[in-house]
Amino acid sequence: MSSDPAFAQHLRDLARLRRVRDRIDREYAQPLNVEALARGVNMSAGHLSRQFRLAYGESPYAYLMTRRIERAMALLRRGDLSVTEVCFAVGCSSLGTFSTRFTELVGMPPSSYRARSAAVAPEMPSCMSKQVTRPIRIREAQVGGAQLA
Repeated sequence: MSSDPAFAQHLRDLARLRRVRDRIDREYAQPLNVEALARGVNMSAGHLSRQFRLAYGESPYAYLMTRRIERAMALLRRGDLSVTEVCFAVGCSSLGTFSTRFTELVGMPPSSYRARSAAVAPEMPSCMSKQVTRPIRIREAQVGGAQLA
């Protein structure tokens, strides 16, 4: 099967998708868009979006926003930055979009999360709070994380 040209292309695409995902993980606070990510791996934006969704179950933009929200959660738990400062620190340029996406993923607005985290912080080590507070999309939580086709 390894001599199949389509299979070989699929493996090359997967390697490029990993590079895109790794770049998003590293540069989440930078201004990133699908066109720039696609150019970086010599793919069209449409092809990258379709293949990324097939490989990882979400679009490159959704993956980027999830990384940004994860980092925002850590900064909000720390408690020394305002919600606006956290928004810009993680690479979001719109406080409204940031707050909406945060609420979708976490289930509460960033200001509520920050207040709740401040009250719980002394009781839970940071290594544990990162694991138990990982963002989950509300629609995924409602179906118990299982997707039926």
